[in-house]
Amino acid sequence: MSSITPQHQLLTIDCGTQSVRALIFDQFGNLIAKSQVPLEGYFSDQPGWVEHHAHYFWDSTCRACQKLWQLPGVDRDKIIAMTVTTQRATIICVDREGEPQRPAIVWMDQRQATELPEIKWWWRLAFKLAGVNATVQQFLQNAEINWLRQYQPEVVERSDKILLLSGYLTHQLTGQFKDSVGAQVGYLPFDYKRQRWAKSSDWKWQACPIDPQQLPQLVKVGGTLGRVTAAAAKQSGLPPDLPVIAAAADKACETLGCGALGEHQGQISYGTTATFNMLSTRYLEPIRYLPPYPAAIPDYFTCEYQIYRGYWMVSWFKEQFAHKEALQAAENSISTEAVLDQQASTIPPGADGLMLQPYWSPGVRYPGPEARGAIIGFHDGHTRAHMYRALIEGIAFGLLDGKEKMEKRSGRKVVELFVSGGGAQSETALQVTADIFNLPVLVPHTHETSGLGAAINIAVGMQIYNDYPEAVSNMCRIERRIEPNSAVTPLYHKLYQSVYRRLYRKLAPFYRYLKQLY
Repeated sequence: MSSITPQHQLLTIDCGTQSVRALIFDQFGNLIAKSQVPLEGYFSDQPGWVEHHAHYFWDSTCRACQKLWQLPGVDRDKIIAMTVTTQRATIICVDREGEPQRPAIVWMDQRQATELPEIKWWWRLAFKLAGVNATVQQFLQNAEINWLRQYQPEVVERSDKILLLSGYLTHQLTGQFKDSVGAQVGYLPFDYKRQRWAKSSDWKWQACPIDPQQLPQLVKVGGTLGRVTAAAAKQSGLPPDLPVIAAAADKACETLGCGALGEHQGQISYGTTATFNMLSTRYLEPIRYLPPYPAAIPDYFTCEYQIYRGYWMVSWFKEQFAHKEALQAAENSISTEAVLDQQASTIPPGADGLMLQPYWSPGVRYPGPEARGAIIGFHDGHTRAHMYRALIEGIAFGLLDGKEKMEKRSGRKVVELFVSGGGAQSETALQVTADIFNLPVLVPHTHETSGLGAAINIAVGMQIYNDYPEAVSNMCRIERRIEPNSAVTPLYHKLYQSVYRRLYRKLAPFYRYLKQLY
């Protein structure tokens, strides 16, 4: 360990889907201060589109920083470095000065190209033999660069760089067109196995026809991306010349911030996208032909299974059905989620026979592009609270399915489960997760695990700690352990094996037919 004292502070900017948070940690993982600015105003010019003005993300980051300086315990002179972790797969096209050329295409966007680039015949043959034609076709349709080339070619032509949100914020901070290897999750010509831009012969350059000069320089996690410029310091109040350390994307940072480094450990993120993650030292596809993403540790991989709209469904449910609960929450100065959580806790496990399949939006590969959600088993005694409980259980069932698939592919058995993200603040969700997985659930000492993971990147990058195991042992702690209820787990096991696992196969033909109609 270096001679840096506990009084030194580590600054993380966590730019998620719903807010930007500026967080100060000390070297022992204690959250000293937090400011938060909500991200609102996403817009859709067409059904399925999700965009936002790119400047809004930077302006919100500056506002979060300016609020941070007003909080007790914050001393800008003690901040030794900063880093940025962000939502993934949000694309921003910029000119040579870093000025956005169109609104950001946000990761939730579902637009698709119809005029697709040509893939060389030998690659097409290889894909056919491997049985992945449909996966490659989905990749081509979803790649934002292909939509841009079809509908807005002038934007591509005048764009000096095509960046992820992480790369855009890095440029705003440092003036450098650089990005972290750990942030590369999206439809880009990235080699996930070697964790670098793909070789010129790789099929991804044909699938994502981007000029290599339009991509940023990649820096390994823990490396230095640059230093805060005078212009960025003026806007944000950040100390000028402050080192900016490369962190990973938000989900990878969450896994690190939980301290889930062991091969016997899994991590659930109950965020806008709900995920089950496992850290791996080797390239291991969590689902066949779906790559593992870069981890928040250099040269490691994060094997991930997604419920694409995960805990976004809580917001959807609240907006569509929970008007009465919202009024009750306002009267008692608590959140609507707290009221719903309390109601759900009174509903027996299994929601009295109500089962939810949580595919409100199709995922990247599994279960399939035709996927839709479903709720079955209604009777006249069911209430909104039953539906809410079924929603929480359905997401957990979906992630259990992913865990089992990953265990089968990896040959590893998960025996401990960390849970983080906004949904982890629900006591009902935590107990449901322990009961459905039949595993102890470990709850970290802070809800800000993605920010903490990024702070760990600073701690190792600035040589406060020699390596990641040492950093985790000093900065991560378990606040409590929730044991599965042995009186409930047999029921959940029956529901999962006899109903949930069979449900998609039974409904998929109807989903495919609906996809043809709509």
